[in-house]
Amino acid sequence: MGLTARALAWADAASDAAGRVAAVLVVVLVALVFALVLARYGAGIGSVAAQEAVLWLHSALFLLGLCFALRHDAHVRVDVFSQRWSPRRRAWVEFGASLCLLLPFCVFIVAVSWDYVAASWSLREGSRDPGGLPGWYLLKALIPVSALLLALQGLAGTVRAWARATAPTADA
Repeated sequence: MGLTARALAWADAASDAAGRVAAVLVVVLVALVFALVLARYGAGIGSVAAQEAVLWLHSALFLLGLCFALRHDAHVRVDVFSQRWSPRRRAWVEFGASLCLLLPFCVFIVAVSWDYVAASWSLREGSRDPGGLPGWYLLKALIPVSALLLALQGLAGTVRAWARATAPTADA
């Protein structure tokens, strides 16, 4: 296995691992929301920490699921035009879109969030609400991490799109 194939496999494995974590978070999120509804309406008990945990799980689920969705081509795509295109043309469009839109977007997210996350870490930021969860800086750290994972998977997709676009056969 060549260096490129190993790098692509590593990017795919990282995205799949993030997806497995997101899948577990879905189950935990559903169970927690169910328990919160039972506690609130069944027993009249509420918990700020549990409500914040729902927010944490929901945020982490989406942030970690981004690269997984891209890896498995489950992201939103406008197929109105591309359904009529040849596989080669679709590959060129995917290559260009990744290079000109996705990767700069990921760099932008990392650049914009870096100081925000660093400030949160320096303060060891916790909840503003009494009884809330500590360690909000950990959740905020997922913002640049998810952008980096998305960029990694985006690079893998860009390499694959290039290979399909420049393949010698017309059915790339």
